Amino acid sequence: MNNFSIGKKLINIATKQKAFLAIVVMLVIMLFSKTNFYTAYNLFDLMKSVSVLMILAFGVTLVLVAGGCDLSIGGIMVLSGIVAIKLMNADVPMLISILAALLMGAVVGAINGYLVVYQRTEPFIITLGMGMLLTGIAQQLTDAHPVPCKHPTFVTLANGKLFDTIPNLVIVMLVVFFIIHYILRYTSFGRNCYAIGGDYEVAKYSGINVLPIKAATFVVCGITAALGGVMLSSMLNSGSSTYGDTTALVVNCGVVVGGTSFAGGIGSAPQSAIGLLVFGVLQNSMNMLGIDAYVQQILQGIVIVAIICLDCYGRKRKREAV
Repeated sequence: MNNFSIGKKLINIATKQKAFLAIVVMLVIMLFSKTNFYTAYNLFDLMKSVSVLMILAFGVTLVLVAGGCDLSIGGIMVLSGIVAIKLMNADVPMLISILAALLMGAVVGAINGYLVVYQRTEPFIITLGMGMLLTGIAQQLTDAHPVPCKHPTFVTLANGKLFDTIPNLVIVMLVVFFIIHYILRYTSFGRNCYAIGGDYEVAKYSGINVLPIKAATFVVCGITAALGGVMLSSMLNSGSSTYGDTTALVVNCGVVVGGTSFAGGIGSAPQSAIGLLVFGVLQNSMNMLGIDAYVQQILQGIVIVAIICLDCYGRKRKREAV
């Protein structure tokens, strides 16, 4: 009976998380493919390829849970990597260069928070415009050309491996994951974010300092986006203004696919990780199977639409049952 109830519980969890089911289906399909998908090298490469986007996604999750939206993360990502490399090429110590890049992300996040929260502007438009502004600055700084890093150890920041096995980039991603998960699940700040996203007015009149808390989520998101940019530039050993063209849309879409709501009040770091993993497993699988790039875009779109539609249908049935 215990085994039956445990199995039923697992099935219930799986059916609620459509993105998780999509990953399982893809993994089963790849079992029957004659590829090197299930090799340690490919699986670590898969995790490495989605780690940068996951770092950004965890910051975005915090903003969405509090009822906000941040589309400037792509601009923050590319500019922070370029700033760090430019400073290192000017003989500024690597640690100070990275801290300067993170500070820049925090400042941009603070500006976003001030405009969106305190000035009550539309977050979608403001952050989208901010992302375009930062991308333009990045293009001016680099003359729209990749900038290689002259610092010899910068490339090992993301490409080095712990115990010659686990990439440093994956470790950084996991650290960010646990920090954001802890904040949302075990702190009053996280609980207040859920309350604000769930019902702003109720949270306000219940004594929660809604303005500084919601604004702070944008600052955290700016820092995680800058960290992702630094790690991406380290992985590629160069900075470029073209790296973040579709990053904001992909990350926000992945977070929503994982189960975090654009309406606010719903979401978590594990859900966002699963959502981004859908993209990673799908792209890796299609590359292994030799599927054309244009067909890949079509299939990605189909998977995204299918998951969102199934999730909406499931929530509708749940509301009707109540």
